[in-house]
Amino acid sequence: MILEKNTMKAWQLKGFGLDNLKLEDIAIPTPGANEVLIKVGAVSLNFRDKAIVDGIYEPEMVPNPLTPISDASGTIVQIGANVTRFKLGDRVTSHLYSKWIEGAPAHNEPDFCFGSPLPGGLAEYMIIHEESAVLAPSTLTDEEASTLPIAALTAWYSLITYGNLQKGDSVLIQGTGGVSIFGIQLATALGARVIVTTSSNEKGERARRLGAQEVINYVETPEWAAEVVRLTNGKGVDQLLEVVGGDGLNDSVKATKVTGQISVIGFLAGQTTDLNLMQVIFRQTKIQGIAVGNRSAFEEMNKAFDQYNIKPVIEKVYQFEDAIEAYRHLAKGAFGKIVIKIS
Repeated sequence: MILEKNTMKAWQLKGFGLDNLKLEDIAIPTPGANEVLIKVGAVSLNFRDKAIVDGIYEPEMVPNPLTPISDASGTIVQIGANVTRFKLGDRVTSHLYSKWIEGAPAHNEPDFCFGSPLPGGLAEYMIIHEESAVLAPSTLTDEEASTLPIAALTAWYSLITYGNLQKGDSVLIQGTGGVSIFGIQLATALGARVIVTTSSNEKGERARRLGAQEVINYVETPEWAAEVVRLTNGKGVDQLLEVVGGDGLNDSVKATKVTGQISVIGFLAGQTTDLNLMQVIFRQTKIQGIAVGNRSAFEEMNKAFDQYNIKPVIEKVYQFEDAIEAYRHLAKGAFGKIVIKIS
């Protein structure tokens, strides 16, 4: 396909801070032999994207200039000479760790992440290697599909790939951020009993509408781990999605059954912890660090989105020209994803 122009609008980060994020005209990239060019339909924001702009996420790896944002969805408009996995017109999404296809990650996966150090999707067009692209679920729009690469895949990789979630299992999910909301939806769809902790009764009610069967306000119930044990007849949950981190990890161990799994996906309360190892040893707790997931898991997850007709929760869709406002919204917090519509 021959494009009508050779330049595109793209947001360029030329130094840390939102003041250094500018909308400019740059050349449309040409796909290599095994690459595809997508016309970007939408991108979604993650905390990683904000941290990159703020200069607190591996700043030494951020090129200048950078087209930011890792999670994108769009339509293939050009393909390289040797591409076999896709055809013109296919709708695809990016995959954060662009070279992690299956199995365990390599030691250098962060060197090949979209949105830094590789160019991201906050532009009219984006290059993706055919091995890195993933077919978007047919039941989702570009705006919806753009929310999947980090937040949804992190929840899926935790609960299903590592956790082998089964119908009837119990899952505790901390909070109502992007990963947590997908965790509620996926675990509910697969027949698990979902317990959610939150500081907001209003968000707790919204979590119930998504499928959570129990909600614990940890401000009103600071001994929330004991309440989880009570709700599970003294056993504790089979799995727990840990987004808080810090010393609260000890409470998560208490809330999880003997031999249960804690998937550590966040560190809102701190990146270090004073962990009671005796408790971990005697309860034989599995503590698993999760950094998103591989492409094979992504493709399996997308089948589930179609099969169960799961719809991502989007708080607001911003226009391409209003990307700065989208970042500011993310900084204030949201129930669901913040999306930027490109085309």
